[in-house]
Amino acid sequence: MSIEPIAVPPKDAFAALGVGVTKGYELINAGELIAFKVGRATRITTASLKDYVAKRVAEAAA
Repeated sequence: MSIEPIAVPPKDAFAALGVGVTKGYELINAGELIAFKVGRATRITTASLKDYVAKRVAEAAA
C-alpha cells in the first residue's frame, strides 16, 4: 500500500513544477501555492500544486 503525500518540501515541489527557488517562493507569496510550517520545516500542499498546474493548463487551452 502506497500513501500519496499531502504535503512536500519546497525543493520537491519546485522540482515537480520545473521552477527554481526564486520563482517557487514568488508563487507562494502570490498565493498560487499553499505553504505552511511544521516546526522549522516548510511544506507545500500537493493539492495546491495540482490546482496550479490545472489552472495553467486551462489558461493555455483558452
